[in-house]
Amino acid sequence: MDLKDFYYNLPEKLIAQEPIEDRSKSNLLVLHKENGFIEHKTFEDVIDYLIPGDCIVLNDTKVIPARLIGFRKDTGGKIEFVLLKKLELDVWEVLVKPGRRAKLGTEFIFGNGLLEAIVIDYTEAGGRIVKFTHEGLFENILEELGQMPTPPYIKKKLKDKDRYQTVYAREPGSAAAPTAGLHFTKQLFQKLKNKGIDTAFITLHVGLGTFRPVKVKNIEEHKMHAEYFQVNEEAAEKINKAKKNNKRIIAVGTTSTRTLETIADENGFIGAKSGWSDIFIYPGYRFKAVDGLITNFHLPESTLLMLVCAFAGRDKIFNAYKAAIEKEYRFYSFGDAMFII
Repeated sequence: MDLKDFYYNLPEKLIAQEPIEDRSKSNLLVLHKENGFIEHKTFEDVIDYLIPGDCIVLNDTKVIPARLIGFRKDTGGKIEFVLLKKLELDVWEVLVKPGRRAKLGTEFIFGNGLLEAIVIDYTEAGGRIVKFTHEGLFENILEELGQMPTPPYIKKKLKDKDRYQTVYAREPGSAAAPTAGLHFTKQLFQKLKNKGIDTAFITLHVGLGTFRPVKVKNIEEHKMHAEYFQVNEEAAEKINKAKKNNKRIIAVGTTSTRTLETIADENGFIGAKSGWSDIFIYPGYRFKAVDGLITNFHLPESTLLMLVCAFAGRDKIFNAYKAAIEKEYRFYSFGDAMFII
């Protein structure tokens, strides 16, 4: 399958630079995957398409302020770290910019010495393994020194860092937000509860590898970056109950989708489990657990776009994207949403 089959042209003005004031007032494109029928709604209207007994599955990961700006200890050269994965106590896999300043054994300093780091290894993907030294709790230091690692296409500085968190975020560990969940409000959750819609919370810590560009012409040769997930007994029971009762499992976001599809058996049932997922879902994949998908609009040639094409069909997705562009929907992380049913 050719990478160029997943390219589309997006006017730059449609790339959302900041979230709208009311999360649930974003646009919602409803795509009926059986016939390709498209409706244009507001996100809070999502409740009209849900049936009592449906189970919405959300990723409750919390974005950590994973972007650190510091200096080389010997030369004073500026450096940027983005924390990707905690490997052991004070040892992290990080992205480094510029990489030429981060050779093996190089030492760095952050916050006037509040935090120091040394490069102890390289990664296959071009990152670094670093060991931090500090006094006090690392999490507290990160809260003080770190910045939210918003995607590079967002040029505006985020005024309120909580707007890059879902209202239900509770498990720290992500380098990026599960952005489909940014549209939900506490008021909307109450409406879902009142209608008899169940909600299950699972965790997948989003790494920047999810957004790494696909660089191979044949997409089947692309390798996904592994990400840590955790599904507890309560969530598994809710999901399996809906399956047994022939109700729908609605995944909020590609991260929830990949987690469910990683652990589901052939009939779509799951068990409580934790581990690492590197599942790559592209057209031709047969979904086992997920019946509906709430998602944002994704970058051209991205693995996220390939996943939604696998779920609804490439032609239907591209037709929906064309309609969204014509209606001037807002795209990407702070943009509008699509509900595929």
